Amino acid sequence: MSKSITFQVQPGGKLQGEARVPGDKSMSHRSIMLGSLAEGVTHVKGFLEAEDALATLQAFRDMGVEIEGPVNGELTIHGVGKHGLKAPKNDLYLGNSGTSMRLLSGLLAGQAFNSVLTGDKSLSGRPMKRVTEPLATMGADIKTTERGTAPLHITGRAGQLTGIDYAMPIASAQVKSCLLLAGMYAQGVTCVTEPAPTRDHTERMLAGFNYPVKQEGNKVSITAEGSLTAADIDVPSDISSAAFFLVGASIAPGSDLLLKHVGINPTRTGIIDILRLMGANIEVLNERTVGGEPVADLHVVYSPLKGIDIPEHLVPLAIDEFPVLFVAAACAEGQTRLTGAEELRVKESDRIQVMADGLQILGVDAQPTEDGMIIQSGPIGGGEVISHGDHRIAMSFSIAGLRADAPITIRDCENVNTSFPEFRDLATRLGLNLVCREEA
Repeated sequence: MSKSITFQVQPGGKLQGEARVPGDKSMSHRSIMLGSLAEGVTHVKGFLEAEDALATLQAFRDMGVEIEGPVNGELTIHGVGKHGLKAPKNDLYLGNSGTSMRLLSGLLAGQAFNSVLTGDKSLSGRPMKRVTEPLATMGADIKTTERGTAPLHITGRAGQLTGIDYAMPIASAQVKSCLLLAGMYAQGVTCVTEPAPTRDHTERMLAGFNYPVKQEGNKVSITAEGSLTAADIDVPSDISSAAFFLVGASIAPGSDLLLKHVGINPTRTGIIDILRLMGANIEVLNERTVGGEPVADLHVVYSPLKGIDIPEHLVPLAIDEFPVLFVAAACAEGQTRLTGAEELRVKESDRIQVMADGLQILGVDAQPTEDGMIIQSGPIGGGEVISHGDHRIAMSFSIAGLRADAPITIRDCENVNTSFPEFRDLATRLGLNLVCREEA
């Protein structure tokens, strides 16, 4: 039996000092996928040694790729080339990782072998039709459950996929990336148009591996004409993990924090833009480019926040950060309103409902809507909340403890290990009064 983990946060505290949060999860996944398909040896630094990225790593080992490490975030990938993957002997188990499952479904659709993708209970409840339906129009053969969920049974159709021109109904980097990876194995041009900008790590990294990708406005296209050349990758710190500390230092009086080497890809910086609109004091220092990705140090000092209507164009640029932004909203004077974020209902949990439920338990006036939430500022009390196995929910309610007036207990926190195993140690070192209990 796996142990259940409970976080107990004592009220108060402030965040001070400097830290480097773990490597970017999106880029860690993609470095394994593209490094495996490249010709030659790829070296990766800053790899996120958390369960989600390790699930991707194991899947490629199961398909015959030799990968050394990770040791202190460093990996060596012996690429097998675009057509060098081998049939896995067993199902590919991807744990809690939606990114792994959605991207691999595109990559594996065009292989010469069959495969089955499985995941944990949470991943097995997440919608997969958003990738299997457009893949089917390319000629892919992928069977889901009746509900359109995993396990995914993929019949490899090497040489039989054809490119499509696809306008995504919902802005989703995972869907875009899935179709681009399938497009590397399809006849003709695969073109994806997005309704709003989403993270572009796949396009940037493909270019870094010398694979031709064409970008025109909100349209990106790819063909099977090309190969990947091994490259060295230095993965910056994950802005989604930094977000907890950006909010924590913004809401806790006396905080003064420097977060080093954070990826500030413009498709990911919605969290900074939204917090600044609320009045946060965040400085972007020492900007530089590492491996095609912009990186900077972020200096954040406590500042009183004000409620805002969150601009809808920033929603896709901060989609993973909304759980902790809801905590910021509870501490911001007046009302904060989020609209246009229905995507939050199909994440690791229904993040709109789960956050609203938890905030209400803590005495905050948080009203969920179909596509967002309306939050009135007010004191945060103590209580017991359930994270529903969602890592970002667990960490967000931990940060709420900085402004709470009584202890907060957070149940079901084991999945923090999917993205940020060091969270507890780093948060306590910076000044959060957090204790972790394991129960059989």
